[in-house]
Amino acid sequence: MSIAFFFPGQGSQSLNMMSGFNDIEVVRQTFDQASTALNQDFWALMNGDDAAALNETINTQPLMLAAGVAVWRVYQQLHGLMPAFVAGHSLGEYTALVAAGSLDFIDAIKLVRLRAELMQNAVPQGEGAMAAILGLDDQSVRQVCAQSEQELSGSVAEAVNFNSPGQIVIAGNTEAINRACELAKAAGAKRALPLPVSVPSHCRLMKPAAEQLAHALTQVTIKTPQIKVIHNVDVLAHSDAQSIKTALVQQLYSPVRWTETVEKLIAEGISEFAECGPGKVLTGLCKRIDKSTDCTALTSLDSVENFVATHPAK
Repeated sequence: MSIAFFFPGQGSQSLNMMSGFNDIEVVRQTFDQASTALNQDFWALMNGDDAAALNETINTQPLMLAAGVAVWRVYQQLHGLMPAFVAGHSLGEYTALVAAGSLDFIDAIKLVRLRAELMQNAVPQGEGAMAAILGLDDQSVRQVCAQSEQELSGSVAEAVNFNSPGQIVIAGNTEAINRACELAKAAGAKRALPLPVSVPSHCRLMKPAAEQLAHALTQVTIKTPQIKVIHNVDVLAHSDAQSIKTALVQQLYSPVRWTETVEKLIAEGISEFAECGPGKVLTGLCKRIDKSTDCTALTSLDSVENFVATHPAK
């Protein structure tokens, strides 16, 4: 039996999101390491009552990385079966690389904080937006984005997250995204929902940030992954450091090809998946992509123990 692990990104965070792992030493140790590295108490932030601070990109990215790694470490301590593949959605790709032994955890924490700052600074507040388009096929969404760009010369509107069939996220300049939403509804979309984010991720507005990220990555050690990591940008696994760094840079301004990622893993013979981190977003997407798949969200110690019981290390 072969399994794959998914690591969630932004959008899966919530207050008290690690309550299913309270009093687990390795979880607290992981958060302590992240807090020390960035001189910020992430455990207190996560378990406080300030949802706005939790949802700030510069806090969410290191917080989600720490949470995903903490759950992964719990799974390792319980001697669960090692996955044949790992993949992460956007930010989750960094968590996947840590789990695969390719990227040091502390390096990753510092890197995603920098990534968040670069993304936030790339587009002035209020000038970027994202929206979820539900009920249109991929090509139709691309077409409404192209039409919006044509009508608003110089603006950006791109399909950036292909999350599952009929669920696609678009990003770009606020005016262009608003227009694309109108066009999507006119084209038959069931819904076009603005997302509560200030950074238009994965579109070409992020290219300046990507250039700065590329420079930062020259100072970071990347090792050959011990588990195959499927990257967002090209739906491929890379083994050499430069190819992995290139994939991380391109990821910042390129679409997250999540539907293709799940389809590739199924083609590789994987039918059982685990979502390693807070929330159940990727578990839901997996089922939408292929109803025959079995995906378990590891959101508590009990869920991890139950998964390990049926998937013990060989």
